Amino acid sequence: MNAIQINSMLQQAVALHQQGQLDAAEELYQQVLQTQPMHFDAQQLLGVIARQRGDAALAVTRLRQAVAIDAQQAIAHGNLGAALQDLGLSQEALASYDLALQLKPDYAMVWNNRGNVLRSIGKPAAALHNYDKALQLQPRYPQALLNRGISLQSMDDHQAALQDFEEALQLSPQDVATHFARAYSLQCLHLEAEAIDGYESVLRWQPGHEQAWCNRGMCLQKLQQLPAALDSFEQALNIKPGYGKAHLQRAHVLRLLEQSDAAIAAYQTAARYCSDEAEQAQIQYALAALGVTETPANSPPAYVADLFDQYASHFDQHLLEVLHYQVPALLSQAVIKYVKPGPGNYLDLGCGTGLCAPYLRAQASKLTGIDLSEKMLAQARKTGWYDELHCAEISDWLQLQDQDFDLIIAADVFVYIGDLTPVFAAVSRVMQTGAVLGFSVEVADGSADYILQPSQRYAHKLAYLQRLAELHGFAIVEASQEIARQDKGQHILAYLLVMRRL
Repeated sequence: MNAIQINSMLQQAVALHQQGQLDAAEELYQQVLQTQPMHFDAQQLLGVIARQRGDAALAVTRLRQAVAIDAQQAIAHGNLGAALQDLGLSQEALASYDLALQLKPDYAMVWNNRGNVLRSIGKPAAALHNYDKALQLQPRYPQALLNRGISLQSMDDHQAALQDFEEALQLSPQDVATHFARAYSLQCLHLEAEAIDGYESVLRWQPGHEQAWCNRGMCLQKLQQLPAALDSFEQALNIKPGYGKAHLQRAHVLRLLEQSDAAIAAYQTAARYCSDEAEQAQIQYALAALGVTETPANSPPAYVADLFDQYASHFDQHLLEVLHYQVPALLSQAVIKYVKPGPGNYLDLGCGTGLCAPYLRAQASKLTGIDLSEKMLAQARKTGWYDELHCAEISDWLQLQDQDFDLIIAADVFVYIGDLTPVFAAVSRVMQTGAVLGFSVEVADGSADYILQPSQRYAHKLAYLQRLAELHGFAIVEASQEIARQDKGQHILAYLLVMRRL
């Protein structure tokens, strides 16, 4: 077979390849190699076919053979990098991409793919630089815009991400991945109605997209459209019966609908499919709140952190405008009456976004905040009220302190702790005589010291708090029962207590 015949066969193979006739194309590429074993294009394109079929290992083998034939071809290094990336070999993929860019610095696709590797190993800022390079070289590159937006999502910059998704959709209006990513950013920005529209666009083109059904259900739940949310989760489970997240979210909705038996069964099913440790802890906690298992001593820290991470961006508005939350103002005004005159060292336990801080700042020589939620602390940091902010579990952090506090306040924090003995022991060691402790708890019925309610919040008996005070060297100087907030139209009662260290 002469050179003209080989070239003709290769052109025929490429045409078949472009038409998606992979078997026919592969046969012709193999015939070329039988005649000319060192034919770069035939070997390289065989590697591309292997990757298209999902056989990344064979693709790597064939593409390495192509590189061995001609190491100066950027396309082979670029395709090899993509196959290595498919195998999860991130560092080797980056090395291949770097070789491709040494040979062809304006290789937009490689810059994009290199960004994907960096994003996959948790380096979103570095990934952004690579996507920017790709877009400088090829401004109308929808995939790079999508990937750049996804990196911005991972950095919680959803507004900027939306700009990239909108631009990508102008170039590729029916791209399902971009519609899904855009809807997710809208969901994260708590624009649930718009997010639902986005997920429904995804489902029009891809009805079997179980993640879109699940996320749509979560948005409907936020809008209190619980029956519709339940249906959406069930649609996701019809597509993927072992979808743990959908089982868990379905259980949450059933609990909110007060269908306790169905919720219990749903949580137990979710436990079989959720492999994540934090999800398992959340399931067991929910079952305890429904009375199935023994009451734990406190809420799982990961559950609390995740709960408040989700609320961080709109926490103040939700509490003050929707739930009519009164505790920070009432408790802060109560404790200030009892602190010693002059500036003091104040500690805000479970500080959240900083709702107590405006009431405390004027009299504090130093104001420190502690919270489990990084996103809550980010909001608190913006206020400028605090001298220090720490992301930590309360008792663990207090055990490490060698300073004394004149005031410790905990507004709506102990509702996530049942057994308060470790907390009282921890605060008592960092408070001198005359120091003030102020906190709120929800009011418990029954005989138990504390109970875990179906709301997944603890409530405490006043007699239990009185015993703790006496045991740990505190005197109660003020105790009142107040309406803390509203839930489903019902007043939620709380004890507000102020104690002085003896």
